[in-house]
Amino acid sequence: MSDLKNLAETLVNLTVKDVNELATILKDEYGIEPAAAAVVVAAGGAGEAAEEKTEFDVILKSAGASKLAVVKLVKDLTGAGLKEAKDIVDGAPSPIKEGVSKDEAEALKKQLEEAGAEVELK
Repeated sequence: MSDLKNLAETLVNLTVKDVNELATILKDEYGIEPAAAAVVVAAGGAGEAAEEKTEFDVILKSAGASKLAVVKLVKDLTGAGLKEAKDIVDGAPSPIKEGVSKDEAEALKKQLEEAGAEVELK
């Protein structure tokens, strides 16, 4: 059973190039047509798509107990006026920033959580 688990883990971590080489080997050496290997190609492609995500949305899920502190921080982070920031916080879940880098999204999330907000990255 351990060998099968290791094999499965190896297959999941293949790059698209590795999957293409595997499909060629299966076809040439074992007579298995590429259509049978399509499942492996799909699994390999899905893993890479998840790794390549470069833009994130910072979503305020709730203001938490320190609503005033969160409103002030949202105002500072977004450049919105006080009323607009309050409307964003009151309308939670609502996006704070969209299409930002992973580092920026993590920094925003940390700041908002320190102020007492509940935040989600998408």
